[in-house]
Amino acid sequence: MVKYPSGSTAAFRKPVKRPKVRRSFSHRKGVSFSDRGMTLEQQINESNKYYLDEGIAVVHKKPTPIQIVKVDYPKRSKAVIKEAYFRQASTTDYNGVYQGYYLDFESKETHNKTNFPLKNFHEHQIFHLNACLKQQGICFTIIGFTSLGRYFVTPASFVIAAWQDKNKSSMKLEELEENSIEISSGFRPTLPYIDAVDQLIKGRK
Repeated sequence: MVKYPSGSTAAFRKPVKRPKVRRSFSHRKGVSFSDRGMTLEQQINESNKYYLDEGIAVVHKKPTPIQIVKVDYPKRSKAVIKEAYFRQASTTDYNGVYQGYYLDFESKETHNKTNFPLKNFHEHQIFHLNACLKQQGICFTIIGFTSLGRYFVTPASFVIAAWQDKNKSSMKLEELEENSIEISSGFRPTLPYIDAVDQLIKGRK
């Protein structure tokens, strides 16, 4: 039996050095293909498989840590987990390597049409992205507006700055359009986020 932890602890926002926000990225507009009803995570996972099969990039979803509490051994050669629970992940959803660059990113989706709530980001995710940025990693979030069928690759620096702003509770769609790179759902890959990564890398040079 797998148990989810009950209750929640309010995030304590420690001051983090405010990163520079890149405002030079223009979003891409184009034909939006059907995502075949897949969730954002499924689209990213299929895209990662395509990138791996084609030798383009190696990116994997990080497994969710599980704390095992009780194990039975009905046979010497077998063990049965009787009780366990999911521990809160300490980092982000995905990481990998692309053309010598370390990638680290989070995926989020919302049914909202006009903004993305910042409460969807957890403190440990913000701290981790900030730490990776300090090591020159390529860090970002993929934000999906499911009801609109729109997807944005948003630099982590912009997300961190917005999250630390105590006067902000969300990122408006207009802000994401201005500070992100919009990508369209397609066929192969399902979600071509590496195209946006190329622009993030180019922006560093």
